[in-house]
Amino acid sequence: IDFCNSGVMAIDGALLFTLLSEVNNDNAKGEYYLTDIVEIARRHGHRCAAVAADPDEVLGVNSRVELAQAEAICQDRMRHAAMINGATLRDPRTTYFSYDTVLGRDVIVGQHVVFGPGVKVADGAIIHPFSHLEGASVGAQADIGPYGRLRPGAEIGPRAKIGNFVEIKKARIEEGAKVNHLSYIGDARVGKAANVGAGTITCNYDGFNKHFTDIGEGAFIGSNSCLVAPVKIGDGAYTGSGAVVTEDVSDDALAIVRPPQVEKADWAKKFRLKNSDKKN
Repeated sequence: IDFCNSGVMAIDGALLFTLLSEVNNDNAKGEYYLTDIVEIARRHGHRCAAVAADPDEVLGVNSRVELAQAEAICQDRMRHAAMINGATLRDPRTTYFSYDTVLGRDVIVGQHVVFGPGVKVADGAIIHPFSHLEGASVGAQADIGPYGRLRPGAEIGPRAKIGNFVEIKKARIEEGAKVNHLSYIGDARVGKAANVGAGTITCNYDGFNKHFTDIGEGAFIGSNSCLVAPVKIGDGAYTGSGAVVTEDVSDDALAIVRPPQVEKADWAKKFRLKNSDKKN
């Protein structure tokens, strides 16, 4: 048997209830079969037709196993469509799409990338391996990852760079800006051509409310900075490494927020001598 009923029927609504009234359980199992309405309709002179469908289109989902099979079919179709439309998938089997993912032409997607709902990627962007995107937009020729995470509200401008282990949430990263390493940027704007150093975070939550951080165009945020929102870093301004910035920084200014370095001569040598007999 290579032709069977999928369980999908299209029936004139006005006619349906008339046909149902004639369905009975006069059969070996004493059950009422909806499919009997086909015979009843023909008996009343109505035209009936069978449509031969792709088996994948009418696949039944009655278990978690069958759900996974249906999901795999959908993913394969979306992967195929993405490549036909001009995107490069380095390993299609490990790229996972949402139903509404939009990829522009000449987009390159690395291995093990996951697109959640609401993602749009413009022409020429690169999504490196192990990145996760959801509710985000990526501008033309932007560069994401590897291990980049774009959460809802992330807007990545053209030619911007979001590097490894960087998380962006509800923030606009403007054209050519860079957040390259180990950073969290949330509820913020990073201006055009600004550079955010490794380990920088926007401290946006005070336990009750989220606050905004504004980083100006061409600003340079030193590594391991904490920007305590609400705060504004002016255009072209610098923050020194390790700064905990709690006040606005003027355009083109340098903010240094750390105690001066103290050096104690021979301290380490004395410490080792004092404690050498205690070492396990």
